[in-house]
Amino acid sequence: MLCIGAGYVGGPTMAVIAQKCPHIQVTVVDLNERRIKLWNDPDVNNIPIYEPGLSEVVAEARGRNLFFSTDVDKAIDEAEMIFISVNTPTKTYGSGKGLAADLKYIELCARQIARVSKTNKIVVEKSTLPVRTAEAIKSILHNTGNGVKFQILSNPEFLAEGTAVEDLFHPDRVLIGGETNAEGEQAIQALVEVYANWVPKDKILTTNVWSSELSKLVANAFLAQRVSSINAISELCEKTGANVNEVAKAIGMDSRIGPKFLKASVGFGGSCFQKDILNLVYIAKSYGLHEVADYWEQVIIMNDHQKNRFAKNIVTTLYNTVADKQITFLGWAFKKDTNDTRESVAIYVADNLLFEQANIVVFDPKVSYAQILSDLTYLGSRTEAENKEHITVASDPYEACKGAHAIALLTEWDEFKTYDWERIYAQMNKPAFVFDGRNLLDKALLTRIGFKYQAIGS
Repeated sequence: MLCIGAGYVGGPTMAVIAQKCPHIQVTVVDLNERRIKLWNDPDVNNIPIYEPGLSEVVAEARGRNLFFSTDVDKAIDEAEMIFISVNTPTKTYGSGKGLAADLKYIELCARQIARVSKTNKIVVEKSTLPVRTAEAIKSILHNTGNGVKFQILSNPEFLAEGTAVEDLFHPDRVLIGGETNAEGEQAIQALVEVYANWVPKDKILTTNVWSSELSKLVANAFLAQRVSSINAISELCEKTGANVNEVAKAIGMDSRIGPKFLKASVGFGGSCFQKDILNLVYIAKSYGLHEVADYWEQVIIMNDHQKNRFAKNIVTTLYNTVADKQITFLGWAFKKDTNDTRESVAIYVADNLLFEQANIVVFDPKVSYAQILSDLTYLGSRTEAENKEHITVASDPYEACKGAHAIALLTEWDEFKTYDWERIYAQMNKPAFVFDGRNLLDKALLTRIGFKYQAIGS
């Protein structure tokens, strides 16, 4: 078994498969030599992805039946089943710019598989892809002229970063889509038997390939919709005197609604939600379904509004200027228990405040200065040198808060709740402001200490 791509889906997924299926040899390949070197680091704490429990899984399986390599051709040649788990970012050029998924890496993978393969293969889509991508992959693979036969399956991943290992151990469902002919059913069953080593059969769902591809996009769209919905209500709560936490609890107790993804915040981030919704919007527009597209696009519009108004509120509250003032960010990762920063709300809040000439100091327990600088520079709002002038990173939270005019809490790391907030208050400029973008901290405690405390939706 082979996985092409050692990122946030491929690495953890293949590590768990290797641990649960010691009789299956699993190889993960990537062209990024540095990434593969980290996956092979003798100290498993240095693997490139931070997920609770992942290092222990890798330690158990690596060298036994889990291997990491840059020799892509050799691995393709030897594999019977190949997972494609490469990046599918939103296009930044050409037709579909800003909406459609960029499939150039998927196509390159397919062409490499077609070129190298000498025996029949099952090829599994693991990356999040638009509907009918399997058709394109099939066309490339079946027109090589070398006589090799391929079966294409869709096996989207529904894990959440921060709980990825637990999600892989105990998934709500495993979804496998394939062709409805005899060969397709045989390929589906081969992958079913892999997961059946630890997942109950009643949680393994099989569909046609198109339903599987669309289900991944729709699942993320529905989850993101709930976040934007409660965030829209949070602004109304702030105007009316209602408390969004109380509203969320009240509606979440309705069994038809449920409590999950109803926590108001500064907004959602991560590699999937925005990308998948934009992809859904693009697909709807391509079929002329403009009302459908407008409906889902509003989820993104609301999320952007929430980030922008959070930054604007900081400026307004600090007497309409943050120029040369120190704003300390607690958290940069898009959520706790991960070092992933893709589409993190912190990036966009920082960008807004840098336009206002604020000086930003960041503390995140898992994110490096190089990554933070890269995230900001990627936006193209200013040069790397200009970003360096106004953003620094601290390795200690108390040092980060020293001399700050305000603290913006942007990631819900549990450790933030345990800090000595009296010590932090004593070191800050007064009045000392806390803008809690995750409704994480104890308002009564911070107010009693002397902070001017503001949370989302209250």
